[in-house]
Amino acid sequence: MAALAVAAASFAALSGCASAPGAASGTVTVDYWLWESLQLPGYEKCATAFEAENPDVDVRITQYGWADYWQKLTAGLVAGAGPDVFTDHLTKYPEFVSRGVILPLDDFPATAGLDPADYQAGLAELWKGQDGKQYGSPKDFDTVALFYDEAVLAKAGMTPADLQGLTWNPEDGGTFEEVIAHLTVDANGVRGDEEGFDPTRVVTYGLGSNGAGDTNGQTQWAWLAGATGWEFTNAPVWGDRYAYDDPRFKDSIAWLFGLVEKGYLPPYERVGTAPNLVQQLGSGQAALVADGSWTISSYARLQGVDLGIASVPIGPIGHPVSMYNGLGDSISAQTDAPEESARWVAFLGSDECQTIVGKEGVIFPARPAGTEAAIQAFADKGFDVKPFTDLVDDGNTILFPVTNNAAEILAIMKPVMDSIYIGSEPVDSLDQVNERVNRLFE
Repeated sequence: MAALAVAAASFAALSGCASAPGAASGTVTVDYWLWESLQLPGYEKCATAFEAENPDVDVRITQYGWADYWQKLTAGLVAGAGPDVFTDHLTKYPEFVSRGVILPLDDFPATAGLDPADYQAGLAELWKGQDGKQYGSPKDFDTVALFYDEAVLAKAGMTPADLQGLTWNPEDGGTFEEVIAHLTVDANGVRGDEEGFDPTRVVTYGLGSNGAGDTNGQTQWAWLAGATGWEFTNAPVWGDRYAYDDPRFKDSIAWLFGLVEKGYLPPYERVGTAPNLVQQLGSGQAALVADGSWTISSYARLQGVDLGIASVPIGPIGHPVSMYNGLGDSISAQTDAPEESARWVAFLGSDECQTIVGKEGVIFPARPAGTEAAIQAFADKGFDVKPFTDLVDDGNTILFPVTNNAAEILAIMKPVMDSIYIGSEPVDSLDQVNERVNRLFE
């Protein structure tokens, strides 16, 4: 995901107001922005429920796609025409805080009492700034698991049970690499673990590719490196020293992109700069893909795919690991309706709204009640999503790196990670890169 680079001069020019008189006399309109279209129906239902309890407020929801969202949000904030409340991301909010673009939730009665214990463990803490103030209300969470087509497994003589309890290590890939090899098929129908396999003429790759992973590798490599015991920084939140030079990280990256030469992972030029894991699985280009829980509904809509979900493999530390990311709702500093905006944010973070959203079966809301509603909604659709939620229940997660300098780190890391994937840079180049990243904090 692209980081948001914001010019200081632009934010210094913030002015104007986001809110406007409501449609009904005596009401105030609170503009709310989000980027995920599949989530829109659930939040529209939340708005209806909120307005019934708060007749003095109209909520106006606007949805943009991921790339357009951040461009329009930045432009709107600069022009004084942005939303009152918006869905925020952990890579974005540190700079928003430093620029004074968002308000502390602690400043308003409706949100001042936010209790971290009301949400899945660790989510609220991700949104606490270095000043100790809360800048986002936990909205949802996501983890990573493996998606597959049961028909593809059957053709390989395998069953879903063969994907349970897989092990991985960066030396030989463990049983996970054995499965990937067997699921890989070349143009002559020869599998990756069979004599005569041609790694230059692959039809189905054992593992799909979502690119090089840039700075966080959420679906690419965080679930591998994290399973060695590696962590991004020297602190769970607001670390100031990255560890991209850690041998455990470098070995994990070397194993993953080493699969290209073996023919088990698509080469960089095959997936391009906009890889699409859903498309890879649906077209049969990949037998397994590691992807986030926010994509479940996208996979569920694939035609001709008997979808299954399995846990990512058990790593050297003895259990599987996934990155644990959570979105939040933030209040714009330019709003003319801060109290009404805070009431809407409080409702977004309530059991009532998050249960409504959970019943849509699209994402996992941050509150346990919402999570359980989502699990049941997915089950009603025929999907066992425990491979995603068990990671949280068992504490087998690493936190999304929340630090300063996100845009600068992306500018340093992206070209290098791409080059390592392509094969034009050695993994040991991460030593020098890590020094450059850490100098940003000096």
